[in-house]
Amino acid sequence: MRTTVITGGSRGIGAAAVELFARQGDRVWFLYEKDHASAEEVARRTGARAICADVADQGAVEAAFAQIGPVDVLICNAGICHYGLLRTVTSAQWDRLFAVNVKGIYHCVNAALPAFLQKQRGCIITVSSMWGQVGASCEAAYSATKAAVLGLTKALAKELGPSGIRVNAVAPGVILTDMCAGLEPAVLEGLAEETPMGRNGTPQDVAQAMRYLAEAEFLTGQILPVNGGFVIT
Repeated sequence: MRTTVITGGSRGIGAAAVELFARQGDRVWFLYEKDHASAEEVARRTGARAICADVADQGAVEAAFAQIGPVDVLICNAGICHYGLLRTVTSAQWDRLFAVNVKGIYHCVNAALPAFLQKQRGCIITVSSMWGQVGASCEAAYSATKAAVLGLTKALAKELGPSGIRVNAVAPGVILTDMCAGLEPAVLEGLAEETPMGRNGTPQDVAQAMRYLAEAEFLTGQILPVNGGFVIT
């Protein structure tokens, strides 16, 4: 049975991925930071196992992976955002965004790598954003972290490919998760109208893309946009 680890698995895209991969027969572990109630519900519903760990904390990540053991698929989904003009972003907020969104991937990949290298096989899926591809006004810090994820994904694909390890990314568009909770319904409707597919995305849409990347054995170093055509590059 394949072992899959998903970070940020208690809500939104992460929870949808936990449910899909567990339903498809994987042994699923997921990491989460704060929402104990949601994590317990996801674990109860899916049979997956939850570990409370901040991906920005190297020691916590190492302890989690020591408990999990060898991993076959690693999905680095944990992420946070910040809305506001760049001049309103504090140094602490900037550092925290990079600590979770970028350094969290560094910690998790390093924790999973020994088993990947021993088996000469593995799959890493990172989560960027369409704003990492084209940037977003009033989301400069978030866009910067997600652009960094794209660069890291491509570099790791080149570095780890000779060891049989594939590294790809999804770049979601407007997905109806907590990150959109503060938007007015009229704004969400406008975004849907701007999308060629005529709707905003769901966590399940992104989870399906992750599943595809997990199975695509000759695909590495690629960015899979899950945005309904909102951004076409």
